[in-house]
Amino acid sequence: MSKHLIIAALALTCVSLPALAQTATPPAAGMGSSSDMGMKMADTATVKLKFITVKPADVMSSKLVGTTVYNNKNENVGEVEDLVIENGKTLTGVVVSVGGFLGMGESYVVLDPSTLAISNKDGKWMLHADTDKDTLKNAPKFEYSKKKM
Repeated sequence: MSKHLIIAALALTCVSLPALAQTATPPAAGMGSSSDMGMKMADTATVKLKFITVKPADVMSSKLVGTTVYNNKNENVGEVEDLVIENGKTLTGVVVSVGGFLGMGESYVVLDPSTLAISNKDGKWMLHADTDKDTLKNAPKFEYSKKKM
């Protein structure tokens, strides 16, 4: 698969998550701006439910969580643990576990999605980063708790 196709697939991944929360029509006058689109933090829903169509190029988050991250030498450098979605609208980070063995001693780093390439070979999803294990090992750590709230 060409590098350009992989980059295009990642770009589609980054824009597919915001599309899940967007409305199809602009808000009515006095009802806010188009920047108000996305999920809201609230105790009740105030916007009428709408449905969307998932496009074949869209990638579901469930396919990415648990996916192995490889470097350009095809070495396993981590695993996707979670996705960071800013204000319910935009994918802003990919939480990756690095280091450790069998879940012991691992740490977490958050990578900018624009620095990753995604591919699907024979039904297996993979992410690729231009890095090495030492760079990730020495990267700023993210304090991450897997506890459900």
